Amino acid sequence: MSPLDYTAKELDALMDTAADIMADPAKYSHACNGKILATLFYEPSTRTRLSFETAMIRLGGEVIGFHSADSSSATKGETVADTIRVISNFADIAAMRHPKEGAPMVAAEKSAIPIINAGDGGHQHPTQTFTDLMTIRSLKGHLDNLTFGMCGDLKFGRTVHSLINALVRYENVKFVFISPKELTLPSYIRDDVLKSKNIEFREVTRLEDVIGDLDILYMTRVQRERFFNEEDYVRLKDFYILDKKKMALAGKDMLVLHPLPRVNEISTEVDDDPRAVYFKQVKYGMYIRMALILDMLGIRVA
Repeated sequence: MSPLDYTAKELDALMDTAADIMADPAKYSHACNGKILATLFYEPSTRTRLSFETAMIRLGGEVIGFHSADSSSATKGETVADTIRVISNFADIAAMRHPKEGAPMVAAEKSAIPIINAGDGGHQHPTQTFTDLMTIRSLKGHLDNLTFGMCGDLKFGRTVHSLINALVRYENVKFVFISPKELTLPSYIRDDVLKSKNIEFREVTRLEDVIGDLDILYMTRVQRERFFNEEDYVRLKDFYILDKKKMALAGKDMLVLHPLPRVNEISTEVDDDPRAVYFKQVKYGMYIRMALILDMLGIRVA
């Protein structure tokens, strides 16, 4: 599953369902009675895994699964394809996170049940993208006519790549990419997604120079697990730190998002700023995953 599996119209409908769940959770509390979600997490996760599990439980369903490759038959050499063939006998739907790009797609090809991609390597993180879109639409009221600043690890950041792919389908969106030269946006995003669609963007190094121009600032951490050597990680991990001084340069309506976990890239002194919405983002993520589970199971709640 990719964000592009949904048209902009279908994404809007998904977000409408999520908004309805937020407004009337009791109406949906038994929608998945008798259904089972399998969470197949070959990589560690806190927010995404627990968000999926909570989403299913709040819909009245149940959850099975594993939280790391070490606790699965992958340690015995079982393939993803064989694992999902087995799991298909137990569950009605599965959410998979895997360090290898394309693994959830392989699973989907062999699966008898719907597979949700919960992140595959540095490639995609579609449900985080749905979370981001839901957060922005809920707080801004729209997704078009906005300037998005993406800051930090733009080379390996799968959340950034997925979000860009989704946002370019909305009208009059602009981007400012803020990163050190070692972590700039991959050429396949720059050329195949942005330039090919004539999307306006610029690339800069200093956050202070552009923060005042942004409607949305999307902060990301520099991910140790994506680096091949510790020296490069240590050199770049604190390249950007958002603090009160930088926030003072931003517009009063700018929103700060972050897919979490945060390390050092946002100072805790920013947490109480009403423009910092990254913890609200987590709750929006649960509701959009509830809507996604219902949609992929073909369940409609009147």
